[in-house]
Amino acid sequence: MHDGEARDVITSARRLVIKVGSSSLTSAAGGLDRARVDALVDAVAALPRAGKEAVLVSSGAIAAGLAPLGLRARPRDLATQQAAASVGQGLLMRAYAESFARHDQGVGQVLLTVDDVTRRAHYRNAYRTLVRLIDLHTVPIVNENDTVATQEIRFGDNDRLAALVAALVHADALVLLSDVDALYDGDPTRGTAARIGEVRDESDLAGVTIGRTGRAGVGTGGMVTKVEAARIATGAGIPVVLTSASLAAEALSGSAVGTLFHAVRARPAARLFWLAHATTPRGRLSLDDGAVRAVVHRRLSLLPAGVTGVEGIFTAGDPVDLVDPQGTPVARGLVNYDAAELPGLLGRTTAELSVALGPAYEKEVVHRDDLVLL
Repeated sequence: MHDGEARDVITSARRLVIKVGSSSLTSAAGGLDRARVDALVDAVAALPRAGKEAVLVSSGAIAAGLAPLGLRARPRDLATQQAAASVGQGLLMRAYAESFARHDQGVGQVLLTVDDVTRRAHYRNAYRTLVRLIDLHTVPIVNENDTVATQEIRFGDNDRLAALVAALVHADALVLLSDVDALYDGDPTRGTAARIGEVRDESDLAGVTIGRTGRAGVGTGGMVTKVEAARIATGAGIPVVLTSASLAAEALSGSAVGTLFHAVRARPAARLFWLAHATTPRGRLSLDDGAVRAVVHRRLSLLPAGVTGVEGIFTAGDPVDLVDPQGTPVARGLVNYDAAELPGLLGRTTAELSVALGPAYEKEVVHRDDLVLL
């Protein structure tokens, strides 16, 4: 398939998620560059006019908050980052609201944490909110809730967040915008690197040197996070185009710019995809061989009788890894009991527990609907 034909995945897409990095929205002197914001918005606002749906995942809150707080560089400590995000998020949304208003287009702010999209009720609510905004002809602008997210429950970077949001809203394509126009097989600043037009599988990345830092120093990622985000999205059945923010209009119109990552598998259940990729396990449950067979091969719920050990400190609803007798994680799930409760339940059937402790204990340790194989 040639580049021109490959971009059919964009022209035929109805719902697109677009991610833009901090370095593409800020000036060299610091703060938001309204000309850059306007240029991006002009490209995104063209999608609804063409009958398409757009979700924008935008970095930039922390970068926007630096100058008002008198900070010269992105802070390293979490508390100051959160303070900058608190100041900058309002400035970022005001800039977007004013810019989209030039196109008579409304916007809505959606701030997410990992809990919002892994716990079942929160996940449904996040999905409903995003889709309802789209139905109301409003562009959702998504960011991590930096002001409250702790180190343990952070997405890590907005490239990853964008890939997971694309899976959440069942997007047809993901476009990652940065300060580099494509993926190259080496350092593009040296002049000898070649652009990689398409990536169909991991073999196309063999021997590719991927940089870890961006040019502007205000973001958290670099090319390595974008390639990892592409892996996550294509693993969810969503093709990805990676290019620069300056080429946003061309990329969103289907021009053969940047690098196209082809989808590599059919689309899995979105919430379980979040569970596998967005969560950090709070503990481990050791399973006997029978429980491993039941969970992995028969896709059944995990019952107390099959659990042989408990590690970690967690509460009901937290993600935990399920490990086989050799200690290898085979699945991840949302546990129905606190860590302190579980040791007294191990090896016992749910019927026995119901008689001894009451009907509240006649439930699975991890229900199959809250479980994903690793």
